[in-house]
Formats: sequence, C-alpha cells, structure tokens
Amino acid sequence: MEDMPGEQQEGSHRHIRFVDGSGSSNEADKESEGSGSPDLDVREDLQQLVGPQLKLLPMNDQIRELQTIIRDRTTSRGDFVFSADRLIRLVVEEGLNQLPYTECYKYEGVKFEKGNCGVSIMRSGEAMEQGLRDCCRSIRIGKILIQSDEETQRAKVYYAKFPPDIYRRKVLLMYPILSTGNTVIEAVKVLIEHGVQPACIILLSLFSTPHGAISIIQEFPDITILTTEVHPVAPTHFGQKYFGTD
Repeated sequence: MEDMPGEQQEGSHRHIRFVDGSGSSNEADKESEGSGSPDLDVREDLQQLVGPQLKLLPMNDQIRELQTIIRDRTTSRGDFVFSADRLIRLVVEEGLNQLPYTECYKYEGVKFEKGNCGVSIMRSGEAMEQGLRDCCRSIRIGKILIQSDEETQRAKVYYAKFPPDIYRRKVLLMYPILSTGNTVIEAVKVLIEHGVQPACIILLSLFSTPHGAISIIQEFPDITILTTEVHPVAPTHFGQKYFGTD
C-alpha cells in the first residue's frame, strides 16, 4: 500500500476498530455520569438520534485544554496553530484506527490494508493535511472547494481533484468544524459521483454541532464521523485564525 505498509491477504478476515463513543476516561467525567450531568444527557440523546456512526475521542484533560485554547478567540495565532495541530494529530491517529486491517500470521499483530486516501475540504480542511502526512508519508490527498453561491446562498462545488482510482479507496474526509453540515453533505455527494460509497468515508473533524452531525448522518447513514466534541456552539473562527486571516 502506498500510504501504509502491508499487503492484503486474499481471503483474510477484515476488521474495523471503533473508538469508545461513550466519552471519558477521567474521574471527573465518571462522577458527572452518576450525577445526571446535562452534558451526558445531551450526548446520550444525540447518540440515540445518530447511532454508532458518530464517534467521539475519549475525553481527557489534554484534549479539554486543547479545545479550550482553540475556542478562545483571544488566543495568539502561534498558540492556536500549535494547539490545533496537536488536536488534529490526535483525530488523525484515531481516524487511521478506523481503517480496516488484516491479521498477520508470521507475527502476532496487524497490518493496514491497501487503498486509503485523504480528501480535504478547502480551505480549513487543508489545516489537517500535514497531520495526515505526518502519520502516512506517501498517502495521496485530494481536494474539494465548496463555497456559497452568491445568488442562492446554497453550497456549490467549484473545484474537485481526486486520485483517479478513488472509487476503490477508503477516504479520510477532513473538515475541522461541522456547523450546519451542508458543506460536508455537498462534498460527500461529489465523492459518491466519483464512485465512493458512503460506508468507505470516515469524516475527521475537531468540533461538531449536534445539528451538523445529525444532518450528515440522516443524509448518509453509512458514513462515519469522528470528532472530539459535539456542542451547540462551534469555533467558527478556526479557519481564519489558523491561516492568519482574522
């Protein structure tokens, strides 16, 4: 595989690992579960609406601190980019963990299957490309540019470039902030037009609103969403802050 080592063995059993969507690993979160935390109630309600296709990184103090720095509009750009890159790396690492793998028989371990690629939704999605390349040096990355039409205000695709055999690949779709979900929905439609099945798409994001996650899953029930937080307020300043255009 050009993006990760290992050959797929014919007839071998396919596996997919899943992150624990229940959330947290520290004592504070465990206490909140016992006390009827509003955040827990929201998470459980959302899980019932969306189902297992929405996966949250297990919460810990490191992730919580990174989220806090990114959400703070007064954070310096240097600190913002540093923290965003750290959080992106954590999401990318777990996104890779969602990909199929085969068991190794000469050695008791696993190896990832061939046929993966990344696709970033421009411009903010490009912030996640380096994090993916840091983990998979030779992975191929496509791009989609979607903007609001000036007349209709609806999301419109202006540019799309993918590996020619993307229809045979697993796709890590990168978009850091899910607000309404409309941009991602249009991007997935383009991927489907190029032969990619929704079940082969793993959406990597940093923050999502409940509305965004629900809209995407309702449109494409087989897609997988991986994010660090689901909250009604998303840090929509991410792209401007990351690229220094705020």
